[in-house]
Amino acid sequence: MAPNTDAHIVRLCDICTRQGFAFVKTSTGYGFVKQANGMYSYKGATLPHLKLMRQRAGPDVQIKAAGGVRTLDELLHVVSLGVTRVGVSATQAIMDEAKARGIGETEVEVELTEVNGGDGRGAC
Repeated sequence: MAPNTDAHIVRLCDICTRQGFAFVKTSTGYGFVKQANGMYSYKGATLPHLKLMRQRAGPDVQIKAAGGVRTLDELLHVVSLGVTRVGVSATQAIMDEAKARGIGETEVEVELTEVNGGDGRGAC
């Protein structure tokens, strides 16, 4: 079985739930993918994997998306899936975008745009 298959994710979420773990976390992106421009990058968290993790991990197990979240819309989308922690390297860009969109100290309604990595798998 290849790493990060759905079967592995299901099994690990079941084990973590039974053992009372506080969190399950996606990979930070070890699988490099060749882009259309010839450059390589990693995928990190994918939306289908995050959805599967939320479905299979118990209600007391939190989900952390590590890698792949680079924009405010991607952050908002993974939070809407039930992700409670996110590891990002684009923190300043995300905070700047949030401020530009009026997100701050007071509660505001934010329009969420569709997030899709273009590969049909919904990579963040």
